[in-house]
Amino acid sequence: METGLIIGVALEMAVGILCIVLGLLIWMKQKVSLLHEYHYQRVKPDDIPAYCSLIGIGLIMIGTGICLAGIINLLFRTLLSLVALGLGFLLGIAVMRKAQKKYNGSWF
Repeated sequence: METGLIIGVALEMAVGILCIVLGLLIWMKQKVSLLHEYHYQRVKPDDIPAYCSLIGIGLIMIGTGICLAGIINLLFRTLLSLVALGLGFLLGIAVMRKAQKKYNGSWF
């Protein structure tokens, strides 16, 4: 195996796992403070659990897509890894956008 491929996959996995861990902390522990303040400044205190749930799940989807892209790239060395990356990113952003719109009133 090429050294560049291994380093690339290791970086993808590290970033993906970081996104998943942050997503779990936001979702399960309701650590809204991990987000920038302007992302949650208009969220009502009663809505924090639901908001954290959606934001955390969205971040987990992004992290999962990144990890799957790395695994596909390592095993098959194909551009299909971009499909996993793209789907995870687009679905995760869609869930996070829904949370922002519903609970914060806007993206920012």
